Amino acid sequence: MPETARPSKREETRRETERAILIAAEKVFAEAGFGGATMQLIADMAGLPKANLHYYFPTKEALYRRVVEDIFEIWLRAAEALDTADCPVQGIGAYIDAKMEISRRHPFGSKVWASEVMHGAPVIQDYLETTLREWTEGRAQAIRRWIADGRMRPVDPRHLLYMVWATTQHYADFGHQIETLNDGRPLSDEEWAAATESIKEIILRGIGAI
Repeated sequence: MPETARPSKREETRRETERAILIAAEKVFAEAGFGGATMQLIADMAGLPKANLHYYFPTKEALYRRVVEDIFEIWLRAAEALDTADCPVQGIGAYIDAKMEISRRHPFGSKVWASEVMHGAPVIQDYLETTLREWTEGRAQAIRRWIADGRMRPVDPRHLLYMVWATTQHYADFGHQIETLNDGRPLSDEEWAAATESIKEIILRGIGAI
C-alpha cells in the first residue's frame, strides 16, 4: 500500500493559520455576536494582518458560516453512537459523554451557535432546514427502534434530543453562571466527570433505560 503523502510545509502553515483564524473567530463571534464582530477584531485576535484574514475568508459572513458549520460537524460526529448502539444506555449515554466533552472543549463555538439560533438563524437557516432536519429524523428513528424493542419508555424522540442538547450545552452557553455558582472556579476534571454522570443517570432513569 503506498504511503500517504505528507503535507508540504506550505500546506502545514496554511492549516495552522486557518486554525488560528477559526479559534479567534469563535471567541470574537461568541463575545460580540455577528453584528458586533469585525474582521479587524478577528485579525487582531489571531495575530494576523487583516489582509491575510481576507485571503482565507473573503467576507465576515463566510467566516461566520464556517465557524457555525464546524461546531455543527463536531456535534454530528458526537452522535455516531446513536446509530450503532444496541440500547439507549450505550447510545444515549455515549452521546451525553461526547456532548459534555464538546461543551468543555468548544464553549465559544457552542455560544455562537446558540446566539445564531436565538436570533432566528439569519445566516444558517438553510442549514437548519436541511442538514439539521435530516440529522434529527435519523436519530429519532434509532430512538423509536429502542422504544419498539422495549428498551425504554415511549417518549417523543425529538423532545428527548432537545433535552440532551439543552442540558449538555448549558455547560458551555452558561459557563460563567456555572463558574459563579462553583465558588468562582471553573469545574475541575472531577467535577466535569461528576456532572456528566449525573446527567446520564437522570436522563436514562427518566426514560426507563436503567
